[in-house]
Amino acid sequence: MKVGVIGAGSVGTALAKRLVPAGHEVMLSYARDVEKLKQAATRYRAKAGTPLEAVEFADVVALTVPWVGIDEALNACGSLAGKIVWDCTNALKPDLSGLAIGTTTSGAEQIAAKASGARIVKAIPPFAELMHSADPTVGGKPVGVFMCGDDGEAKAVVRPLLEALPTDVVDAGGLERARFIEPAAFLLIPLGYSEGFGSRIGLNLLRL
Repeated sequence: MKVGVIGAGSVGTALAKRLVPAGHEVMLSYARDVEKLKQAATRYRAKAGTPLEAVEFADVVALTVPWVGIDEALNACGSLAGKIVWDCTNALKPDLSGLAIGTTTSGAEQIAAKASGARIVKAIPPFAELMHSADPTVGGKPVGVFMCGDDGEAKAVVRPLLEALPTDVVDAGGLERARFIEPAAFLLIPLGYSEGFGSRIGLNLLRL
């Protein structure tokens, strides 16, 4: 599968690190320093391009930019109509102290409103530090990721990408469920970095 990554920071490069060895093609884009973008692409055996090129290249467009830059990133992408967009973002305040929006709407729903015609799938990956580490599991087990979206076919396309990270994917229903997925994912940040659990943590659903 071809994945165009919008945002070549720690999350975007972590996706490349995990997806390319699993047989997927990745194009990294949207970085302040074009030379560093090219170096990162070489390091992870990915391609480098502009956001417009990444969108054209991709079967799936992965948004991995910080929330404060989401409007600029979407503008750089041009039209996303008809594209499967994997929303990896969370609507965090710039100081990471909480969510900028939540419970009555979600970052995913706002992206859907801004990216007219895009097929949005919300699924926040594990911590970038975990994905970049030699062992991306916790005690040998993939961490859980809750996925939601209103397009069942789009979710079926994104699922194997999530599984390649690896993660234990739970389909949580329609896009409105992102209102609860995003706060749950935010909880891991204070647990990891304020309460001392570190980045090797995740949320998993126990089920028969």
